[in-house]
Amino acid sequence: MGLAHEVDFKIFGDDIQFVEIGLDYGETIVAEPGAMMYMDSNIEMDTVFGDASDKDKGKGFKGLLATAGKRVLTGENLFSTTFTNRGNGKKVVAFAAPYPGKIIPVNLLEFGGQLICQRDSYLCSAKGISISIAFQKKIGVGFFGGEGFIMQKLLGDGLAFLHAGGTIIKKDLAPGETLKLDTGCLVALTKEVDYDVQFAGNVKSAVFGGEGLFLATLKGPGSVWLQSLPFSRMADRIYAASKRVGGESKGEGSLLGNIGIGNLFGND
Repeated sequence: MGLAHEVDFKIFGDDIQFVEIGLDYGETIVAEPGAMMYMDSNIEMDTVFGDASDKDKGKGFKGLLATAGKRVLTGENLFSTTFTNRGNGKKVVAFAAPYPGKIIPVNLLEFGGQLICQRDSYLCSAKGISISIAFQKKIGVGFFGGEGFIMQKLLGDGLAFLHAGGTIIKKDLAPGETLKLDTGCLVALTKEVDYDVQFAGNVKSAVFGGEGLFLATLKGPGSVWLQSLPFSRMADRIYAASKRVGGESKGEGSLLGNIGIGNLFGND
């Protein structure tokens, strides 16, 4: 019998999803603060220091502080929220992603008890799953990989739920098979995958093609999850559009868009 609690789940929605978790009596799901959407009245909510996995139980305050510090480095909060069924029969609690996209359920037992994922992708997991830190050893990945040297490492033998933007695709890479992608489109990978970042190879294409100077290179064997719309890309587009509008121009449906006649001629 595994250490993580065995929970049921159902995912609702298409492009803006949420997951409903079914808990038997005494079962617990752990989530990031603010992720809860709704819950049955018999669900007991509590806030705990760290990831509630009990892996550092008995290490004292310093051990708990070290675990919480790792969570901060991986983009998570110092505290986690636990939801435990204290009533008779199965009860449910639901969690929603913080931006449009998909929720990815992953049974860690199917991937050797470990998964490496981008920062801020963790949504919730069965009690017993721990969130650790994964340092990228290659300098290229650390400086140009979009996520820096630090990524999240999920450890355990139960269900974890990730969220990512746009449409999600899972690819299983054969030994030696290589996949190149935009660095921001990587969501998660199994520990066997070799992850590197390489120069795009053509200065003109890199500078004027809009794809950037570097591409992520994933080499099998192993499994990888990719997202079509990284949150950073969406945020950049929103920010760029807000700068063009400048808080003045209206009429988004006009022929000249948000430029405006006055802006076009320098307000003369």
